[in-house]
Order: sequence, then structure tokens, then C-alpha cells
Amino acid sequence: MALLLAASPLQAAAPAKIDCAKVKCLALTFDDGPGRQTAELLDTLAKAKVKATFFLVGKQVEQRPELARRALREGHELGNHTYSHLELTALADYQVSNELRAAQQAIEEATGAAPKIFRPPYGKTDDRILALAGEAGLAQVTWTDTTLDWSLRDTEKIKKTVLKLSGRDDVILMHDTVPQTVKAVPGLIKELRKRGFHLVTVSTLAGKGKLEPGQSYP
Repeated sequence: MALLLAASPLQAAAPAKIDCAKVKCLALTFDDGPGRQTAELLDTLAKAKVKATFFLVGKQVEQRPELARRALREGHELGNHTYSHLELTALADYQVSNELRAAQQAIEEATGAAPKIFRPPYGKTDDRILALAGEAGLAQVTWTDTTLDWSLRDTEKIKKTVLKLSGRDDVILMHDTVPQTVKAVPGLIKELRKRGFHLVTVSTLAGKGKLEPGQSYP
């Protein structure tokens, strides 16, 4: 009953109608949360009216379920980033499936909605992992470029790196668990918009038919 009561007000805000085949789009994605800085990031995105994609770790969702709920409520896309953030290619089939399903359960219990996409920790994946994700009803989402923000740990360097990497239809990997990344986002949004980018979720960027279970994008 508690799940049903929690789920009813948590319908994601309707995304703006953006056709990325016609306009210049970019997807900002954030891994490993929800973390201590996620609330600040959500404040920034709300003020700028930007939608992003969050790949959530199940253990982190259990610690901060209210942030997962808020992200969905404010129109962001939620993805599965496994329960424990382990390297999936080093695990047996049943362990991979357990990691995906436990994360699905944690996110659904927190928000009332189950993700349709997942991102493999460290980008470590192969055909076996993709097939197991498909069995779990998930499409795989990797990235076109990563900022390596976890190693840079410098706001200006992170901002410059994102701007250097960003091109049309790109999927940029960042982490909302890195404080300097969160601090860089307001300036990033401003500059990316100057360059003509529409900042959208991965699903909006991909369009129809590219995020079916067992498929990989981009």
C-alpha cells in the first residue's frame, strides 16, 4: 500500500516537444547518485528548465529516496546503474541479473516507476551483459564522451572539457557525486545554449525505437 500511495503524485512532468532530428540536441547524464550534491544539481536544472538523465545506484537510492522521487517528479529521466556499482563483466549471469533487478526494485519502490534504460558501471559491457539487460526489460545506454570529472575535480577544467567534447546528438557522462561538476553545471548550461544546443533526456535524443530492451545506444 505504501508504494501505491507514494507512486500517485510522482508522475514525471511532461517533457517539452523537441525533435532532435530537426534541432541541435545534447544529453547531459549523471551517474552514481543520488548523492549529497544531487539536490543542488536539481535546483540548477529546475531554474534553467533543463532536463537530464540520472543513472542511479540502487544502494544510493535506498539512502536518499526523496531525491530519486524529486528527479522523476521534475521531469528528469531515471536509469538503472546497478545496485552495487560492480563491474558486470566480472560477474556470473545470475549476479548480473540480481544487480539489475535489485536496482530496479529500489528505484521503483522509491519513485513508483521502473527505469527502462541502464548504464553499465565503468562502461564494462559485452554481448552477454546486453542480453541479460534485455531479459530484465532494459536498453543499454553508454556515452559518446566522458568528462573524467571524478579525476579532474576542478570546476573550470570540467566545464572546459564538456564544452570541448560536446557535439550534436552527443551523450555526455558526468557524476552528480562530484561537487565540482555540480558547480560547473550553471555555466555549462549557459554556454551550451549560446552554442545552440537543446539539452534533453537520452530518450528524447534517441527518439522512437532506439531504446528497446536489449538494444544499445548510442
